[in-house]
Amino acid sequence: MHTKHLIGAVAALSMTFAAGAGMAADFPTKDLQGVIMWGAGGATDVVARAVTPLAEKALGKSIVLTNKTGGTGAIATAYVRSRPSDGYTMLYGAENPQMYKVLGLAEIDYDNYYAVNVLARGVAVVVVNADSPWKTFKDLVADVQKRPGQVKMGTTGVGGLPHTVGSMLKTVIKFDVTAVPFDGEGPGITALLGNHIEFIPVGIGAAAEHVKSGRVRALSVVNDQPVASMPGVPPIVADFPAFGKYLPWGPFYGVFINRDTPDAAKTALTAAFKKAADDPKFAEMMQSRGNVMMNISGAEADKFLTKWRSVSSWILQDAGVTKESPEKFGIPKP
Repeated sequence: MHTKHLIGAVAALSMTFAAGAGMAADFPTKDLQGVIMWGAGGATDVVARAVTPLAEKALGKSIVLTNKTGGTGAIATAYVRSRPSDGYTMLYGAENPQMYKVLGLAEIDYDNYYAVNVLARGVAVVVVNADSPWKTFKDLVADVQKRPGQVKMGTTGVGGLPHTVGSMLKTVIKFDVTAVPFDGEGPGITALLGNHIEFIPVGIGAAAEHVKSGRVRALSVVNDQPVASMPGVPPIVADFPAFGKYLPWGPFYGVFINRDTPDAAKTALTAAFKKAADDPKFAEMMQSRGNVMMNISGAEADKFLTKWRSVSSWILQDAGVTKESPEKFGIPKP
């Protein structure tokens, strides 16, 4: 009698495990949520909305996108971390979390997440309103040095791309400007068009259409060589070769889930976004916006993310804007 009960219990347990495995293998069984850490119109938002329909097609489910701004992306990052680690909540993130620790913004970074796909790496560009008297980046620097603290630079908060580029500038040249924060590159460019600020460093992806239309003027690409999508715009090293030690450097765009998500969900999402990023139309759009395609995940992405954190954290440390030394977190100097 007892033996019969034991056999029945084992059989029932086996069926439960089998059902669980089947559910995992069938991932996803419902629609997913994608949380974008920056506002509408910014580079991260543009990339997210371009890749998502292609990933949806591969997954066979919808991905509902939501913009959660604030805290230099920390609001969205913390939200995804607080969600169940089941693969159904994804973070569409940029580079910012890799500097949270040294800036004292959060105790987490991409070490806490699995990189479903680091899609592309961007290049920053310094833009001004088309009516600006500055024709070159050298003109801008000369005016900033002539009027220290009076020129208004748009930022997206401490640790954002404009802030990091500004810190990079300060480590090489005298560059005392007044930072005016916005919730993303899109709102920052809108402020530039309204002459509420005088210049802003942004990802080429956020500036490309405005440059093409003639609404803003690109003074320099923050790169060690010219960029095809910004014809005629010189690299920053043309006038200031000392910047070369930090380059190439730039923003990046990726899709992340909690690192302790089950392997079945990781595998399904990684395959879907790999297929999406392989789409020629997506690659063409990325390249036309001045981005360098990456399309990497897992361990390969971790290696890239670790190196990026090292370079950027020490740029901020050398600029004297960190709250904590990178050494405290075991971040080696590049």
